[in-house]
Amino acid sequence: MNEDRTIGNIMRADVLRCQPSTPLSEAAQMMQENRCGSILVMEGEHPVGIWTEHDAMGLDLADSRTLEIPIGKVMSAPLVTTAPEVTVSEAGRRMKDEGLRHLVVTGHQGKLLGIVSQTDVIKHFGIQHYMYLRDVRSAVPRTLVTVDSGMSFIDAMKLMRAERSDAAVVLDGDRKPVGIVTERDILRQIATRAPVKSVEEVASKPLFTVSCQTTLLYARDILEQKGFRHLGVVDDHGELAGILSFSDILASLEHEYVRRLEEALHQRDRALEESKRHLNLAHKVIEASLDGIIITDSEGLIEAINPAFTTLTGYLAEEVIGQKPGMLRSGRHDAEFYRQMWNSILTKGHWQGEVWNRRKNGDIFPEWLTITRIQDTEGGSIKYAGIFSDITERKKAEERIRNLAYFDVLTGLPNRRLFNDRLAMAINSARRHHQRLAILFLDLDLFKRINDTLGHSVGDRVLEEMAARLKLCMRDSDTVSRMGGDEFTILMSEIADVEDAVRLARRVVDGISQPFLVEDRELFVTTSIGISVFPEDGDSPEVLVKNADIAMYRAKDLGRNSYQLYTPQMNAKSFERLAMENELRKALERDEFLLNYQVKVNLDTGGIAGAEALVRWKHPDLGLVPPVDFIPLAEDTGLIIPLGEWVLRAACLQNKAWQDRGLPPIRMAVNISPHQFNQPDLVGRVRAILDEAQLDPKYLELEVTESVLMEHMDIASFMLNELRSLGVVTSIDDFGTGYSSLAYLKRIPIDALKIDASFMHDLTTDDSDAEIVSAIIGLAHNLRLKVVAEGVENEDQIAFLRSHGCDEIQGYLVSRPVSSENFERLFAQDLLIQPPGIRVQPKKRKP
Repeated sequence: MNEDRTIGNIMRADVLRCQPSTPLSEAAQMMQENRCGSILVMEGEHPVGIWTEHDAMGLDLADSRTLEIPIGKVMSAPLVTTAPEVTVSEAGRRMKDEGLRHLVVTGHQGKLLGIVSQTDVIKHFGIQHYMYLRDVRSAVPRTLVTVDSGMSFIDAMKLMRAERSDAAVVLDGDRKPVGIVTERDILRQIATRAPVKSVEEVASKPLFTVSCQTTLLYARDILEQKGFRHLGVVDDHGELAGILSFSDILASLEHEYVRRLEEALHQRDRALEESKRHLNLAHKVIEASLDGIIITDSEGLIEAINPAFTTLTGYLAEEVIGQKPGMLRSGRHDAEFYRQMWNSILTKGHWQGEVWNRRKNGDIFPEWLTITRIQDTEGGSIKYAGIFSDITERKKAEERIRNLAYFDVLTGLPNRRLFNDRLAMAINSARRHHQRLAILFLDLDLFKRINDTLGHSVGDRVLEEMAARLKLCMRDSDTVSRMGGDEFTILMSEIADVEDAVRLARRVVDGISQPFLVEDRELFVTTSIGISVFPEDGDSPEVLVKNADIAMYRAKDLGRNSYQLYTPQMNAKSFERLAMENELRKALERDEFLLNYQVKVNLDTGGIAGAEALVRWKHPDLGLVPPVDFIPLAEDTGLIIPLGEWVLRAACLQNKAWQDRGLPPIRMAVNISPHQFNQPDLVGRVRAILDEAQLDPKYLELEVTESVLMEHMDIASFMLNELRSLGVVTSIDDFGTGYSSLAYLKRIPIDALKIDASFMHDLTTDDSDAEIVSAIIGLAHNLRLKVVAEGVENEDQIAFLRSHGCDEIQGYLVSRPVSSENFERLFAQDLLIQPPGIRVQPKKRKP
């Protein structure tokens, strides 16, 4: 509520006027033309009366002579006037109490200044928020005057006078509101001198209505904007519930005014009561505060301190009162620092910031200080209040956070963010001084095996030792960082030539290849390094790091434990790999994959024991893409999962097709990739594919590698048991190249071991290979496992394997991987190799 706003601020000075002799009809016409609800009757410069729309209600319009009566005969007099200094709220209360719709504002000696209406008062009452929170139901009168549409206008006026209502709702024959008759309609009849008619002809149509949930503020705005005097209010069922006018709103505002006035008085009393406690409370707060508080006079002499000041600085009150706060200065800040501080205090009234001060014992500590200039209400005495807290722990925390943001937690080396910052600065410096620099990108070879087999704690110790060894290899001016995982980078600034980077790479390779002793274990780790040089291999941090990364992967491709300098051809290889990935994604949709089948032969009988399904990619432009080119890519991109499922389905369907054609049933072996094996729904997918192909599970063999089984032994054991319960045969592929541990073989439910082809080449000439193969066969048979030898290419190998009890073989000696059509021809041969003790000439194979 705006208590300071006065009538003089809101009154209208352009008042409609007439002489006492003016006929009523002429005065009414003036009011209608000017859209005004009142007219002042003047004698000279002084108002002597007022005639309003409400006064028209008392006229007898049945008598035509009424319209010619001079307005001075029927005007309201004497005038109710008010001074311009009266507040809006006081004027509103008076209008409500006296039933007034207008107040005439007069000045010295009764001179007319203006006029205010209920509309003006309501508009400027200053409690819009109250009207926003209240709906129209709070202001609508309980009495609703209605008239039938066929009633005469004169009778309607009599009814409105009797009910002391300024409006009546006109109802049709169905008792539905069709309009409203108001004092304004009566004024219009007088102004137009029209013959007296029925209510329906005179009424204002239609009746503008609002919902009973409409806010008072919205209703007031509608009345004001559209120039209405009344609004119909309908209930939640759409039925007319009442009529709302400006008078009704003013009456509700008066109740709010009284309530607000009482509330203001209560607030004043509470404020007076609270003010009595403030000094005591403030004193207690200052005494109990954990922040140091110091108060000085206008000259900067200390007048008071609190106990926390003594706790933080070591000074007692008697040691500092009368002194200046400068006694705490540490000497870390220069005169300009304090000049800016006091400039802020004097111009803005306060200063806040970090300050280093000295305790009584000489310790220097950081504090967060706020100084405020305090002046009394009369603008007299000035004091300064300082509040400070010791932020030593916060500074330490900030340092820890900074280290977390820029340094690797495990190794203490700069992280990727700090490395990139330093690299950007080094490139700018090298560009300005026409110098060269090098980036070495390192990755530990097969580090994942250490984490998976020995645990992450051992892996962490290896990474810590790796960081220590790298520091020993590099110059003081070089930066080594951990980029994440087992990836490290070295920044070499100001190198004379590329050979400097090569020499460092050699030192690193040699240093890392030395055994790591972790938790009484001797571990052997190697690293692959890629090298890029500024400006030859790139002029931005992103390009240099990317090219060093490409060179590192080239070092891995060439056998690991080495380094490679970046060449543009490597980038081309990288783009080629990306293009190959895009083509690989489309290959499944285009049905570009096909299966070849390599026969497995029983060494005892010489006949077919089974087949292994091997996927091939026939690209429309590249032709037959070797598996070595796309299988690793499929594993890296995750495409191996849909591809592996396609292989499994196609192999099962083909095996069933051979059986349906009457060919002998054989077991079909399919390789399962690590990604496939780790899928939680693998068993369900295998079951669904077998059902789809209608293939007996015993004719399907799934081959997995040792590394897959060792990653999660318990999960692998559970998965293989599920497959075995399904009836599927399982085997370990490439056995002898991984862990080859008897302990895990006893725990894993498998049916066969496949000896890796790498042992076959020198089997009959290398005693080591021969001993390994012999041991694998013996190990498998002791565990009641079948043994299959891969890569058999000559009769001497067959003789060795047969003499040591190997069960099955596969290799180029018998057959290369062939199409399904060519594989069917192998069924026609009784013997693919000669069985022991029988010399049989195999049938010639069909072309």
